[in-house]
Amino acid sequence: MTAKDPSFETPLDRDRIRAWLREEDALRLEVLWRAADDARRLHVGDEVHLRGLVEISNHCRRQCAYCGIRAGNRGIERYRMTRDEILACAREAMSLGFGTVVLQAGEDPGLGSEWVADLVRTIKSETSLSITLSLGERTTDELRAWKRAGADRYLLRFETSDPSLFHRIHPSLPNALSDRMAQLRALRDLGYEIGSGVMVGIPGQTWDSLVQDILTFKALDLDMIGVGPFLPHPDTPLGGATEDGGEDQVPATEDVVYRVLALARLVCPEANIPSTTALAAINKKHGRQLGLLRGANVVMPNLTPSTYRFKYAIYPDKACVNETVLVGPSVIAEQIEALGRRVGRGEGGRRRRGPAGNG
Repeated sequence: MTAKDPSFETPLDRDRIRAWLREEDALRLEVLWRAADDARRLHVGDEVHLRGLVEISNHCRRQCAYCGIRAGNRGIERYRMTRDEILACAREAMSLGFGTVVLQAGEDPGLGSEWVADLVRTIKSETSLSITLSLGERTTDELRAWKRAGADRYLLRFETSDPSLFHRIHPSLPNALSDRMAQLRALRDLGYEIGSGVMVGIPGQTWDSLVQDILTFKALDLDMIGVGPFLPHPDTPLGGATEDGGEDQVPATEDVVYRVLALARLVCPEANIPSTTALAAINKKHGRQLGLLRGANVVMPNLTPSTYRFKYAIYPDKACVNETVLVGPSVIAEQIEALGRRVGRGEGGRRRRGPAGNG
């Protein structure tokens, strides 16, 4: 990316991405971390944007083989937040100075089209927040209604670009083939900023499929990219299972997640990339900070009321379950400032600077 890093002066192709994914030499990896941090600084600056995450429902009609809120898990207590509870969280996000609230849920049919649209309109009328929705695969009519109501962004992770692996761990609904790539393109056409991402280390995931994941980030021109390790909930079909894919199996390790995150920054330099709670789950002491040093520029503090937070158990040992956002200077803000960065102000949307960068 810079004169100091000549290895990144030319676009990253498939072979070079694969080589970086498998790189284990610490000195070589410092070159990657520096290039990703340089790209982050150049394209999105030193601000770290805080998105207030509100997990509004853990009902889900899907049977994803790793997720703790899958429809088949009878061992969790289901909840659906009320409109007033959600609005209170949005007001809290506003009072804390956040620019965005993220409304996340399982794929819950109980969150009807007009109910969500009314909620979005009300948040928009009462606050200056941007609204990101993450409510699973929905119909085009629903997505259009929510965009017209004022929603700004939509998150829908494709998790893996390998179609056979995707359908193995994400069974489609009866008579409705799951096609998240098509849904992401439809979201773009509707005017949303679109976010997606992948899990690293899914049983059966190969290095070549992970390379394709990174190239897919660029092909979709994603505005937001989330990367985290494969962390199956114990009460799921993949909870205790392992699959030995031999030397071509991608491990679900912290180090590989950082490599994917850094490469995502290099191929999509303008994207907003969070240092995820899943990273903080596998490295509670330094995971969030290391993500920010290796390409990330977003953190998503959890504003879900404590009554519900532990029930949104999509994976085990969620780092945010006991995390408290303070009205005064928070631990997260202090971590950001300790890195020489600053908490961002405003909605923190994608900054478009012209043609895409390295990649």
